[in-house]
Amino acid sequence: MQYKMRALNINLPDSLILKMEELAQKDGISVDSFISLAVAEKISSWISEGYIQKRAKRANKEDYKQALELIPDREPYSYDKL
Repeated sequence: MQYKMRALNINLPDSLILKMEELAQKDGISVDSFISLAVAEKISSWISEGYIQKRAKRANKEDYKQALELIPDREPYSYDKL
């Protein structure tokens, strides 16, 4: 799939640019790819946050308590113990 691309000219502090270049090189990707990934991650995070907030508004304490009652009262498996 080919995406339409546009150029974007931004000003960033030198410290961010240096760190971004370092991390992009360490990851073996271009600075452009690094920026694209960072923006995509942030957008995804904001979209997810909005989704979670929407779901939380539908939450019901009684339903939550009923769901907890369905959990057996027993010792956790050894791999689940803290």
